[in-house]
Amino acid sequence: MTIQGKKITLRPFRSEDADPLWDSLHNELMNKLTGTHETFTREMIDNYIDRQIKADDDERASFIIAVGDDLRTVGEVVINDIEHANHSANIRISLFSEDDLNKGYGSEAMYLMVDYGFKILNLHRISLGVYAFNPRAIRVYEKIGFKQEGVLRDSLYWKGEYIDEIIMSILADEWQN
Repeated sequence: MTIQGKKITLRPFRSEDADPLWDSLHNELMNKLTGTHETFTREMIDNYIDRQIKADDDERASFIIAVGDDLRTVGEVVINDIEHANHSANIRISLFSEDDLNKGYGSEAMYLMVDYGFKILNLHRISLGVYAFNPRAIRVYEKIGFKQEGVLRDSLYWKGEYIDEIIMSILADEWQN
């Protein structure tokens, strides 16, 4: 399935998506924004991409964020931890390069994916976590309609500093309004 936006396309994963994902894992800012401490091998990344390509999973929906006529990979957006009994899930997003920040790609990907979650996956609640040092992302989430629910204090330890994680969510009736 492909979801077409104005600036971006959400498309299925391809094997060549491993390269930009691999590169992003060697970018300190991108790792900080996602709170990524883990060190990944290329084999782990190739296996992750392969699992996304083959996935027939009712507990997650994963898309590559792509731009341009060539559908260049700029990130991924994922609805995961789907709890069907509760009609709830988590959403996460990652852009792979600093060059693609501040262009509206992430905002549009979140909008399209939240819409997909409510209209296609029949979710009632979508939640996310965002670190307090990322006010740009918080503003995007609030603009989409997410509301702050709470704070996980000192959730991330990054370069000698503890950082709070802000928990936000949006409900289906808030999205419709």
